[in-house]
Amino acid sequence: MENPLKKTCLHDLHVELGAKMSPFAGYDMPIQYGGIIEEHNAVREAVGVFDVSHMGEIFVSGPGAEAFVNHIFTNDVRGLSDGTILYGMMLYPDGGTVDDLLVYKEFAPDHYLLVVNASNIDKDYTWMLEQAEGFDVCIDNQSDAWGQIAVQGPKAEQAVVDVLGFPEAASLTFYTFCDCERDSRRVILSRTGYTGEDGFEIYACPELIRAWWKALMAAGVAPCGLGCRDTLRFEAGLPLYGDELTAEISPVMAGLGMFCKLDKPEFIGQEALATQKSGGVARKLVGIELSDKAVPRHGYPVELEDGTEVGEVTTGYRSISLDKSICFALVDSAYAALGTPLRVRIRKHTFPGVVVKKRFYQTRYKK
Repeated sequence: MENPLKKTCLHDLHVELGAKMSPFAGYDMPIQYGGIIEEHNAVREAVGVFDVSHMGEIFVSGPGAEAFVNHIFTNDVRGLSDGTILYGMMLYPDGGTVDDLLVYKEFAPDHYLLVVNASNIDKDYTWMLEQAEGFDVCIDNQSDAWGQIAVQGPKAEQAVVDVLGFPEAASLTFYTFCDCERDSRRVILSRTGYTGEDGFEIYACPELIRAWWKALMAAGVAPCGLGCRDTLRFEAGLPLYGDELTAEISPVMAGLGMFCKLDKPEFIGQEALATQKSGGVARKLVGIELSDKAVPRHGYPVELEDGTEVGEVTTGYRSISLDKSICFALVDSAYAALGTPLRVRIRKHTFPGVVVKKRFYQTRYKK
C-alpha cells in the first residue's frame, strides 16, 4: 500500500483558492491556480508567492561541523561569513549527484543549515548520517517543523517589506540571509530563489507562514504553483534534480563545475570530478533552441540529421517569456559546442534546432 500524500501547512488554503493539486515529492502540492502563463508572468513582471514548505531543512552543528559540511559538499565553506549562503552538491564517490542544495552559515559558531530537495529529504539525511563517522557533529532533520514561502519577482522586496513587515529585507544582498524573530519565534529570511528574478525565501513555524500567506493574498500578490516554478527556473538555466542532475549525471556533465572546488583539501566525489575535468566526459548538458513551435519534452530523443541518436531531452517547454521552443538535453560531448545543429524527435517527426547557452532568459536582477 502506498504511503498517503503529505500536506504542507498551507494545503487547505490552496484548496480554498481552487488550486489544481497534484502529487509531487510525496506531497499534495498546488500545480497552478489561475493558469501557468499568468503566474509565470506575474513573477517576471511583478511579484508572486510559492509554497515551498515541502523543502527539507537539515541542521548540522558541533565542533566538527565545518569539516563535515566541507567533506560532503562540493563548494567550500571554510571561513564562510555568518549570514552567507552557498549553492553546491553532495556527490557519490563516482561523481554522481546525491542532491543539489543550499548551505547557510548560521549566526552561531559551528552551525549550518542545509536546505535540500523535497524528494530527497530522507535519502539525504540517511546519506549524511552514513558519512558522519569520525566527525563530532549533530545532524538534526527538522524538515517537518518548518514552513517556507518564496516571494519572487521585481516587486518582491516591496512585498516583503511593506506587506510582511520585514525592513531587514532591503539590506540583504543576493545569497545572504538574516535571523529575525517574530512572536518570540525564529524566522530565517534569505535573498534567494529559483526563478531567475529577485526574491526572498522565508522559513518559519507553520503558524507564521500561514499568517504571511494570508497577508500576501489580501494584498493581491499572485499565488503561484509548481508548474510555473518549473518554467521560470528552466528559462533561467537552473537545474532540477532528477532531470539535469541525477546519480548518473555529475555536476561536470551538467556544466556546474564552478560550484565544485577541486582546490580544497577533499570532498566526496572530488577525485572523480577531477578525472572528468581533465579527461572529459562522454555526455554534456546543453541548451537547444528549435526553429519550430513544436514542444520538446523530457525523454525525447536528440538526433543528427542522418537520424543517429546522440542524446535526449531532460526538460523542454515553449518558453513563456521568450516565445521559443527550447530544451535542456544531455548529448554526446562531440555535439555539445555552441552552434551545433541538432534535431529533436517529437513523436514521428524531427525538428531542427541549434545548441545555445543554457541560460535562455537573461535575468535582470542585480543587488
